[in-house]
Amino acid sequence: MTDAYIVGVDMIKFGRFPDKTVPQLGAQAALMALDDCGLKIQDMQALYCGNLGQASAMVGQRVLQEIGQTGIPVVNVANACATGATAFREAWASVKAGLYDVVIAVGVEQMGKGLLGGGGGKAGIPKEGLMGSGTMPAVFAEAGMEHARHYGTTFEQFAKVSVKNHHHSTLNAKAMYQIETPLEEVMNAEMISYPNTKLMCSVNVDGSAAAVICSEQKARELGLMSRAIKVRASVLASDPWQERDLVMPDVNSCTQIAAQNAYEMAGVGPEDIDLIELHDCFATAEILHYGNLGICKQEDAGRMIDEGEVALGGRIPVNVSGGLLSKGHPLGATGIANIYEVSTHLRNEAGARQVQGAKIGLTHVIGLGSACAIHVLERA
Repeated sequence: MTDAYIVGVDMIKFGRFPDKTVPQLGAQAALMALDDCGLKIQDMQALYCGNLGQASAMVGQRVLQEIGQTGIPVVNVANACATGATAFREAWASVKAGLYDVVIAVGVEQMGKGLLGGGGGKAGIPKEGLMGSGTMPAVFAEAGMEHARHYGTTFEQFAKVSVKNHHHSTLNAKAMYQIETPLEEVMNAEMISYPNTKLMCSVNVDGSAAAVICSEQKARELGLMSRAIKVRASVLASDPWQERDLVMPDVNSCTQIAAQNAYEMAGVGPEDIDLIELHDCFATAEILHYGNLGICKQEDAGRMIDEGEVALGGRIPVNVSGGLLSKGHPLGATGIANIYEVSTHLRNEAGARQVQGAKIGLTHVIGLGSACAIHVLERA
């Protein structure tokens, strides 16, 4: 099997674009990624597209209708919040296996407003609101309270995640919001589901991101190795069976399994990672994933945020993009947008938010249901 490299990658500025269609948004990011490496759609041998909201609409083919229908294979992927990362992984796997030399992965989403999750079957007594809540704010609030019960994590420590990520976003022109949110403002914001206030919840936005993936031989032939990013690991995991109450979604095990497999595949450990873009769909989630990804013991997660170890300039910066809390969370695009962010740092092209000396980065995204995708990337 060949090594696979990211040779082109980009994302649009996240926001709300009611005047554009999903294929138009996806096409915009695809063209930007192609421009990043000086290639054309005619050079691509396959396209992998991640989209959740229009999963049955063959979005990948409609993206090609915008930028050039060349007859190549198109694979459409839907995998909850891990949709974009899964599309990227399928593209990576096709190159890794030698099926293609150069392919493109696109993640795109147009989001509505309001709470994610909830609902349920139409038959019988509805569970939602009677036996608890399946909305994502409630699920991650419960997970946060479990962490607090076991490890003493405080409301203030959870809120500090939002302060950190919103500060990081002020350095990222492609983030939806670029605003400071002082601690008191975060803690006093409208309570959505304790301990997550409104400023501790990810932002529903429209967005797209894309990446061009090449075999090593093809990248060298094209003269693209100088800015290439090696994909050292690409891992997808789901929940194991456990003797537990399955009414309560497990937001931890899937990440723990994927992280262990990713470190093994990449031949590195958590101590080798220079920066992380992880799935901070809620402030509580980020703190949980410090331990799940092995960058600290679970009981030390609160201390990590207190002491600034996960802030820009700290020991292992997390979500320097602003994260989902401030950059935004267009479900189908998030996984590839995370890959764009880490790749930008590994290329030393992140400007004011640059993590100095970054050589190896990790991206993480989790979709409840369950799917967790982790990628370990290295500067070529």
